[in-house]
Amino acid sequence: MEFKLISIASFIAFYGCYFVKMFHQKRQGIQTDQIGKGKVGFAKFVEITMKIAAVLVFAAGLISILIGTSQGLTAVRVIGAVLSVVGTIIFIAAVWTMRDSWRAGVSKTDKTELVTNGIYQMSRNPAFLGFDLLYIGTLLIFFNWILCIITVFAVIMYHLQIVSVEEEFLLAAFGNKYLQYKKKVCRYIGRKR
Repeated sequence: MEFKLISIASFIAFYGCYFVKMFHQKRQGIQTDQIGKGKVGFAKFVEITMKIAAVLVFAAGLISILIGTSQGLTAVRVIGAVLSVVGTIIFIAAVWTMRDSWRAGVSKTDKTELVTNGIYQMSRNPAFLGFDLLYIGTLLIFFNWILCIITVFAVIMYHLQIVSVEEEFLLAAFGNKYLQYKKKVCRYIGRKR
């Protein structure tokens, strides 16, 4: 029962942050959801497929939590709970640090800042890291093969979004400033020497 409570609390905090931020930005006239908008070719395919993966992993994760069956070792489930909570905290810190530069997907028309402070000093993509940790944690707590396949699919799509869409956009938008940042901070976690 405690695993269900931890997972439900993580989902509520994670998606509560996501939707509160989206609502707040909408009130300011900012279109947060830029997924697939104004893109063509492979970039559009990646963003749309990533969005589908995000919906699928949310649904599979929520169903897995509500059903709550797992034969996993308690130690593995505890690790999963820790990862879920840490992922949620990282995601909230990322959204908070981005302030009004935060978007779901990239927008070539909105002018935003290159955010390199706060949690972005330790990860170039903490929001994606938060997503990954939340869902890997959920998988470890409530392991089933459907959730496993969908989680792997979502993690791959988030990674493709980063390397095929976001990094190209940031390089085009911020040039050398982004290259210097990329040299200092790892894609997911850690600083480079």
